[in-house]
Amino acid sequence: MIRFDNVSKRYPGGKDALSRVSFEIEAGEMVFLTGYSGAGKSTLMKLIIVMERATQGQVFVQGVNVNRIVSKKIPEIRRDIGVVFQNHQLLFDRTVFDNVALPLVIAGFHNREVGRRVRSALSKVGLSDKERVYPISLSGGEQQRVGIARAVINRPKLLLADEPTGNLDPGLSEEIMKLFQQFNQVGVTVMIASHNLDLISRIKKRELRLHQGELSK
Repeated sequence: MIRFDNVSKRYPGGKDALSRVSFEIEAGEMVFLTGYSGAGKSTLMKLIIVMERATQGQVFVQGVNVNRIVSKKIPEIRRDIGVVFQNHQLLFDRTVFDNVALPLVIAGFHNREVGRRVRSALSKVGLSDKERVYPISLSGGEQQRVGIARAVINRPKLLLADEPTGNLDPGLSEEIMKLFQQFNQVGVTVMIASHNLDLISRIKKRELRLHQGELSK
C-alpha cells in the first residue's frame, strides 16, 4: 500500500525534515507514526498525499511512484486517501451534513447518493442525530468525528490521521482510536501520527518512530 525507499525531504533554507527514510506498509495494516514535535511526522504524511515531494528517494502509494506523477494526476491519487486533521478543518457556516458531503459534491455525485453516503458515514461515527446542526454547537470530540466521517465518505482504501486526538481528553481520545480500529477491521489501511504513547501502547499495532527526521531502528 505504501513504500518509502530512501526518502529525504529538504525544505528551502536547508532544513532536513526527513533523512533516508525507508519502510513499507501492507494493505489492511494499521500503523502508528510517533515522534516528538518536529520529528517529521506531518512532512511524511504530506509526501503520501503529494502536498510535498521528496527531495531524494521514491514514495509509492498503491504501486504508483507519486514523486514522479504529473500534477494533473494528483487528484486521482488522493481519491483513495482520507485525511483527518488535528484541528478538524470544518466549515463553521455549514451544517454537519454539508461538511461531510463536501467531497462528494465536489466530485459531482447525485444528490440521492450524497444523502445516502453522508447518513451512512454519520451513523458509523455515532452522529446520526447531528446532521442538521452546525459544528460550533458540537464538542471537540464530536467535531473530530465529523472530520472522520468526511474523511471516509469516499470509501478510501487508505486513512491518514495527523494527531487526531491532540486536543481531546483521554476518554474521548480512546473513543476516536476505537473508530479508527473499526475502519481498519473492515480492510482500510490506517496510519496515525500521534505522540500519545500511553494510548498507542494499549492498542498494540506496529509503530514507526521518527527522531529528527530519521526512522529509529
